[in-house]
Amino acid sequence: MDFLDYAFMQRALLAAVLVGITAPAVGIYLVQRRQALMGDGIGHVAMTGVGLGFLLSWSPVWMATLVSVLGAVLMELIRWYGRTRGDIALAMLFYGGMAGGVMFINLAPGGSNANLTSYLFGSLSTVSESDVTAICVLAAFVVLVTLGLRRQLFAVSQDEEFARVTGLPVRALNLLTAVTAAVTVTVAMRVVGLLLVSALMVVPVAAAQQLSRSFAATFAIAVAIGVTVTIGGTVTSYYQDVPPGATIVLLTIAAFILLTALATPLARRRARAAAARQPAGDPAECAIPATREADGTVGV
Repeated sequence: MDFLDYAFMQRALLAAVLVGITAPAVGIYLVQRRQALMGDGIGHVAMTGVGLGFLLSWSPVWMATLVSVLGAVLMELIRWYGRTRGDIALAMLFYGGMAGGVMFINLAPGGSNANLTSYLFGSLSTVSESDVTAICVLAAFVVLVTLGLRRQLFAVSQDEEFARVTGLPVRALNLLTAVTAAVTVTVAMRVVGLLLVSALMVVPVAAAQQLSRSFAATFAIAVAIGVTVTIGGTVTSYYQDVPPGATIVLLTIAAFILLTALATPLARRRARAAAARQPAGDPAECAIPATREADGTVGV
């Protein structure tokens, strides 16, 4: 535990824990909406914010947050109105974000592409006190939204038409989800990196789904996996001198593979037990299908 003697590691671990909580907390809604790669697109746009931060001598984290939020809102508008050429518009937005980041940071006094490395792939030693403050504030916002509005966000993620009929403000909630995802990307970029943050938003959720079909349980397991791999990756990066972002993502994928291997025989035993409980004279095609309840649990 000697790494706790260093202030930069204390900051890095705090940031890692917050990232481990926020990324899966937002990712579970993106997975439900089949927008698993949204975080990757926002990460590309955030590069422009980082470059502008260096160019204007302002905090790259806060500038990236502002640009990411604008980019996420624009992505939602394209999804609503860009029916025919939406994919082309999104591609231009993503690649333009990357190009803008490289251009702005090279125009900044003393700037070069090397300054982008810690933001693209994460870096332990460059997490400053101001970064930790920004990460704490942004993470608090993400947690409040994902937990405080979990029922509404889940309903919209499952079925927008049904949510609209029940009176929920679907477009406002979709925008809020996009903004929260953008904030999460900037929270994670100092630890995981902009190019790898999407994996931490999606893979822990996919791993948790191997063990549970309940939304609440999946949420809790995904966050637990996220915190475990971010702490493990940060500590491993310190002792082995390897990139933290890559280490965290590889540990996340390893967790997914392990849980999938453990869940497969468990699912088979559950299927055999369900078949054994079914009355002999009741054909399988007559069985009443399970329905998903509003809170995400599976019932009949």
